[in-house]
Amino acid sequence: MRDQLPEDLDRGFVGVYKFPDNKRRKVTGILYLLVAAVIGTWSVTVSGEPVLVNTGLIVGCIAVGLFGLYSLAAGRAFGLDENAALVAANRAVGFPVGHASAQLGWRGFMSRPTWKMLVYSAEDPPLNRGLVLVDAVDGSIVEFYVEENPEDWTQTGGLKELPETNLDA
Repeated sequence: MRDQLPEDLDRGFVGVYKFPDNKRRKVTGILYLLVAAVIGTWSVTVSGEPVLVNTGLIVGCIAVGLFGLYSLAAGRAFGLDENAALVAANRAVGFPVGHASAQLGWRGFMSRPTWKMLVYSAEDPPLNRGLVLVDAVDGSIVEFYVEENPEDWTQTGGLKELPETNLDA
């Protein structure tokens, strides 16, 4: 039995996955600002006291406009992709990297994109492992942790155990 996606979720994609760039937030920021400006201008120019236009609508437009400004400020473009982040992680840990895994996350109030790299040394089985946080905008190492690999790899075929022999025979 193998671990696999159910048929309804499997789209048949094979190949390298391209992470979407953070700069797409600028488009949504502009749309938020545009909606806030149009509805805010309309609500101020409406004459009389219609039921749907009140102070709450204007406060909502201000909130949407502020979120649009935040989206523009947080929409930084990536300075490096996951392959370049792996190279930076390789330099930080101090051992040749074999298997690795990349995850994109965000840190801080301004949602700065950060690659989280889990790396294993190139030996079979790996002797060391490390976790490296690489800033996705400028490529600097945010922090890293390296340790000896505590996992038991005997069941995966990484270490071959010798068969038991009967010395009494």
